[in-house]
Amino acid sequence: MKIEATAHSDGRARRAARSRAAIEDALYALVGEGVLQPTMQEVAARAGVALRSVFRHFSDMEGLFASLDARLRMEALPLLHEPDLTASLRDRLRALVRQRARVFERIAPYKRSADVQRWRSPFIQSQQQLFIAELRVRLRRWLPELEQASADVQEAVELVLSLEAWERLRLAQRLGRARAITVMERTAATLLCGTDPETTGS
Repeated sequence: MKIEATAHSDGRARRAARSRAAIEDALYALVGEGVLQPTMQEVAARAGVALRSVFRHFSDMEGLFASLDARLRMEALPLLHEPDLTASLRDRLRALVRQRARVFERIAPYKRSADVQRWRSPFIQSQQQLFIAELRVRLRRWLPELEQASADVQEAVELVLSLEAWERLRLAQRLGRARAITVMERTAATLLCGTDPETTGS
């Protein structure tokens, strides 16, 4: 009798795990397609589970957010690489902007979804602060020259190369990817070097 009860419990746990995985997959896919705040009905339909299962798992929103964040990090990680510090400042800046463009484009729909839900999620709030801090550390690794710049220039370069600036260029100003990269690179170069690489021929 005890063995049967244990087997039943194990089977129920496996079904619950499969259901949660399907829900996480559905959420990830829907947000990636631009549905910033999927309804429970949309998630249930995409996951192929009963609506009551979604209600049950949605009671642990922080856990779902954490799962989606971990998956997104795993996808974004291969897009990151370390700088070649033997390269010139402008070559490193050019490579950094292109790397950030790839990462920002990949995570953009998830950032927009997180912004919609940030007010109710301490996890999202903390992760966004952590992301900003991580970008700041990487920025100084790629551009150690920033240490010699004024505090105002350091803050301005960080702003220019931020995800928020990229989103402004791509959405509000409706620039294509290539044009947004050019604007970002030229603005940061002007701040760092005092000259526009386009006009100096560099």
